[in-house]
Amino acid sequence: MEGLGSIGGVILYCAFLFGLMYLIAFRPQKKEKKKHEELLASVAVGDTVLTSSGFYGVIIDMTDDTVIVEFGSNKNCRIPMQKAAIVQVEKPEA
Repeated sequence: MEGLGSIGGVILYCAFLFGLMYLIAFRPQKKEKKKHEELLASVAVGDTVLTSSGFYGVIIDMTDDTVIVEFGSNKNCRIPMQKAAIVQVEKPEA
């Protein structure tokens, strides 16, 4: 009977460690992903964006999952990219 009680303790300890790991690792990552999805949903034509590669540009056209971003003062530098590459959005001042 003594061995049966220690098995229950080990299972309880493992469940506690799994719960702690969830709170430390997975929950913040899930919150960050939700925040990024909200950011991408708020993107509109005319917004200034920072891409994951470090370039600033202005969105000139967009579809469901891609955007066309114009970089620099040269109006011929337009690059299509995935919305997921956007890490920061600055709305134009009205």
